[in-house]
Amino acid sequence: MAETGKGVTAGKIASNMQKKLTRAQEKVLQKLGKADETKDEQFEQCVQNFNKQLAEGSKLQKDLRTYLASVKAMHEASKKLTECLQEVYEPEWPGRDDTNKIAENNDLLWVDFHQKLVDQALLTMDTYLGQFPDIKSRIAKRGRKLVDYDSARHHFESLQTAKKKDETKIAKPVSLLEKAAPQWCQGKLQAHLVAQTNLLRNQAEEELVKAQKVFEEMNLDLQEELPSLWNSRVGFYVNTFQSIAGLEENFHKEMSKLNQNLNDVLMNLDKQYSSNAFPIKAQPSDSTVKANKSPSPPPDGSPITSPEIKTVNHELEPSSLETPGTGIPKSPSQPAETAPASAEPAGTEAPPASAEAAGTEAAAGTEAPKMETDSGSAPSSLPAVVVETFPATVNGTEEGSAPSERADMPPGFLFKVQAMHDYVATDSDELPLKAGDVVLVIPFDNPDEQDEGWLMGVKEADWLQHKELDQSRGVFPENFTERVQ
Repeated sequence: MAETGKGVTAGKIASNMQKKLTRAQEKVLQKLGKADETKDEQFEQCVQNFNKQLAEGSKLQKDLRTYLASVKAMHEASKKLTECLQEVYEPEWPGRDDTNKIAENNDLLWVDFHQKLVDQALLTMDTYLGQFPDIKSRIAKRGRKLVDYDSARHHFESLQTAKKKDETKIAKPVSLLEKAAPQWCQGKLQAHLVAQTNLLRNQAEEELVKAQKVFEEMNLDLQEELPSLWNSRVGFYVNTFQSIAGLEENFHKEMSKLNQNLNDVLMNLDKQYSSNAFPIKAQPSDSTVKANKSPSPPPDGSPITSPEIKTVNHELEPSSLETPGTGIPKSPSQPAETAPASAEPAGTEAPPASAEAAGTEAAAGTEAPKMETDSGSAPSSLPAVVVETFPATVNGTEEGSAPSERADMPPGFLFKVQAMHDYVATDSDELPLKAGDVVLVIPFDNPDEQDEGWLMGVKEADWLQHKELDQSRGVFPENFTERVQ
């Protein structure tokens, strides 16, 4: 017989194919219930434990590799951060050599931590899982040998059961041959058939004994190894996580020392350059800037709205005394009144201008000192002190007064602002801004919810396009914008 490959003959290939065919036939008979199957419940439980242990170990190995990759990434990030510190730390500053040494030790600490994790955790994990593939292949081989054993057992049992049938089959041909064959041939033919039957039975018995021996050897070894492997998982898990915990503890302890040293260096630098410290202040909002400025009176002479109560000194002018009928400008909270001289009854003297102004302010709810004058004496030359109350403003609109609304603006529209800087929203109720965006400012539904320095509004482009507030409005920092209308 010619060889088909190195060390593999055609006979060997045929034998393997015959084994596969026999196993497949045996499995079909077992599934159909025409052949019984040898079962070992204790061994099957060991196999289930083995598969569970393998799955848990594989997951732990995967997560450990992810953890090591994260440590490596954190090392790189920490290294770049310390390099940045070295770049900005000027040569003449004290402690530069110390910062360089700290950066070097920081890098070495990360490298040592990663290497020890590999040696004491990952390599141990790889060694632990390295024993599973061999045992898994032996479990599979044991299953094949069990099928071979069942097949040999069933074949031998079938020969034993068919012994009487075989003898009947042997007897019938002899009886037929008695008529055709000579007398001396009949004995030889019967002996040949009996011998052939015995040979088949002996071969089946030998194959059964051989298959049983191979199966029992593999089964015995696995029944000893699998429980031992299952019990070893506890000690392995303990050692692995203890190693990781101990390495992390030492790493953070040493890293804490380095951070403390760096903090001491920076504190020393801060002490020597404390007079040159650069204060970082938040950009003042528009409302703060407006509150600090002295408002100038508008062209029409009406008072400036302010949330404060201001004291204004009014000095009587000669013109007002000479023409008592001339009206005095009133507080914004009072309606305009006129006092023509013709409206006064005959013989009644018009009240002085200062007294009229004081009466007007008293009607507005603010107490003011009264001017007492004698009918026979000239009025006092001292200035009258009048306390005027101006209504407070919220977002540029007088409290208590309805804002002027336009049909093309959202309800409650107050004024327009334009974004001077980009603003990225950090919460769902915030309004993101791009430099140049025009925002229509509207009041808060609940004034108590308004934080200092924040406004509520909707982008003008969104309002003109959708005419909808619920999904478009949001709060934004006032100091990122500038009022344009």
